[in-house]
Amino acid sequence: MTNKPPARAGILKQLAQQLDDAVLERIFPGQRPNDIRRIIAGDKPDAGRPAVGQGPADAVAAPSQGGAVSRCRLFTDGASRGNPGQAGAGAVLLADDGRELATCSVYLGTCTNNVAEYKALLIGLDEVLRQGCCEVAVSLDSELIVRQIQGRYKVKNEVLLPLFQQVQARLARMKTWSIAHVPRAQNARADQLANQGIDQKDG
Repeated sequence: MTNKPPARAGILKQLAQQLDDAVLERIFPGQRPNDIRRIIAGDKPDAGRPAVGQGPADAVAAPSQGGAVSRCRLFTDGASRGNPGQAGAGAVLLADDGRELATCSVYLGTCTNNVAEYKALLIGLDEVLRQGCCEVAVSLDSELIVRQIQGRYKVKNEVLLPLFQQVQARLARMKTWSIAHVPRAQNARADQLANQGIDQKDG
């Protein structure tokens, strides 16, 4: 007995979710990656929003009533001095005009670099939810974590799996989200905050 092949709509939806922001921005310059994903999946793109430019530095947040924002950009980084070693987490949340809505710098104790990366992402997503953002574009410089969140890599490590599941639970509370890998140089602020977190041990 053979398994029934998935429906075309299901295939397209899965493919759309796996596409990197960088790939979509290269193929469709000037278009929002989430809009392209919606079109591939057969949904309508959001109307009335200007297209954003290319590159991870482009902001995608828009302020809403009362000073809150509905869309935001999150950069996170985890650092470990040794693997495992003393570790810290950093996160910075940006609005559409580049304003820092919030920053986080946390000492994590002793853990591996990958655990620190996941914990930094969790701390950042918690701040996204506290700020009331329902649409978030996440950027970090760990290609492994990005691929795992995208579903392109399986999470086989028993320590990382519960952290992965916690990230998925938080992302499920968002209206829309995307995650992309960026070079370390473009994640410098979050990296600085992560190292400040480690330094808090001796503070």
